[in-house]
Amino acid sequence: MSSHPKYSSKLQNARILIIGGSSGLGFCVAEACLEFGAIVTISSSNEERVAAAVQRLVSGCSSTEARVFGVRVDLGDAETVEEEVRGLLETTRERNGGEMLDHVVFTAGDKLVIGGLGDLTMSKILAAGQIRFFAPLILAKYLPSYLNSSYKSSYTITTGVVAERPIPDWSVIASYAGGHHSMVRNLALDMKPIRVNGVSPGAVRTELWGDDGEEMMRALEEKMTTGRVGEAEDVAESFLACLRDANMSGAVVRTDGGQSLT
Repeated sequence: MSSHPKYSSKLQNARILIIGGSSGLGFCVAEACLEFGAIVTISSSNEERVAAAVQRLVSGCSSTEARVFGVRVDLGDAETVEEEVRGLLETTRERNGGEMLDHVVFTAGDKLVIGGLGDLTMSKILAAGQIRFFAPLILAKYLPSYLNSSYKSSYTITTGVVAERPIPDWSVIASYAGGHHSMVRNLALDMKPIRVNGVSPGAVRTELWGDDGEEMMRALEEKMTTGRVGEAEDVAESFLACLRDANMSGAVVRTDGGQSLT
């Protein structure tokens, strides 16, 4: 048998950008990529959180030379999102010595818009999709100039199981999540040979749930065939599959603890 690892070396020295990497799913994906020897850039809207996350990643890495950078980006304004995306990609390339990226992962999000139809306004609907939906689509416009043009390269977008399993009062988020499925499939054609995939988590313990998180987690556990709400490090494995499986494109990986079955 060859002494060179066939599987664990797939991300060795890969240049990976994780948007939303300062917390939650993105942080765990960054952590996992570093364990596999990748060169990681994380980005988020808060510079202090980015710096703190970089320090946590460096401290938690078993390697004596964790290669991780942090870049601030604000994707929340429709008027400036393209400028912010271009700036992020240029800075990331500079930090990587002018080299092209191998993988980009989009896990960024903001507070969930949950409520009845009577509370909807156009401004609320548009705001709910700015980071989750419009930003990853605008990002796709620029990625071919920054990602290696190869079947080994990938772009992974985060959606949610609510696209397939409706929940009362989640119509806005469900609509965008459903749109992610179509986005992934069509971008896989428009960006080929770069692979485009999605990860569809169910309920996961992250900071996104806010103050009522624990109460909601306990209620959701009853809906899981696993009997537990997933942890971010569990779901990170699905992102790794999208990065490492060079035969996967146009797919959405569901990781929901069996929530969609009940």
